Amino acid sequence: MKPIAIFRHFATEGPGYFAEFLDERSIPWQLIRIDADDAVPQHAGAYAGLVFMGGPMSANDDLPWTAQVLALIRQAVAQDIPVLGHCLGGQLMSKALGGVVARNPVKEIGWGKVSVADNDVAHAWFGDTLAFDAFHWHGETFSLPQGASHLLSSEHCSNQAFALGKHLALQCHVEMTEEMIRRWCVAGADEIIASASSPAVQSADTMQAQMASKLPQLHAAARQLYQHWIAGIT
Repeated sequence: MKPIAIFRHFATEGPGYFAEFLDERSIPWQLIRIDADDAVPQHAGAYAGLVFMGGPMSANDDLPWTAQVLALIRQAVAQDIPVLGHCLGGQLMSKALGGVVARNPVKEIGWGKVSVADNDVAHAWFGDTLAFDAFHWHGETFSLPQGASHLLSSEHCSNQAFALGKHLALQCHVEMTEEMIRRWCVAGADEIIASASSPAVQSADTMQAQMASKLPQLHAAARQLYQHWIAGIT
């Protein structure tokens, strides 16, 4: 089986729980460290699927790798190779497929409820799940590309996920682990303080205090999504 390519755009924003999910199923994967100047592959067909993680940059930034990644996403979709995006990764998918990435009305940092849309595509991806507490860390959001199905929303962000056939874009983070949350709280301490006036921003202490109760549910939702996504891999 060809490996799944996982694109890391920032050192602290690795694959997290997604890597655990793949390892448990003996599915091969390859980490492409954009943050460490790994080259963006030219051919999507070398991989069983493409997965894009998060990062503090914007999908609208003119970075050395942005145009290459957008082209690779379009190539993968054209070749029916499954694409999965988390936060920045979801925004890159939207932009590559004709959507728009713009500032969200408020910044979301920490735990927050997301609700599953009431449509057949959303139910296929989420099963019986109607809502769950996701983890958030974003100031921008995406619009839905033409033909995409709306999957998730939150009180402060209407587009938390979309699907386009076998391709899945997430604004929220379902890949989080306890270690990742702790690292992000340290790396993003200044951002948390600067954004404290937002109604959707939690303190570092609150985020970490809620990990024990919320991570199991988050991982259950992630497993449901990831299982549906890998079913599209040939």
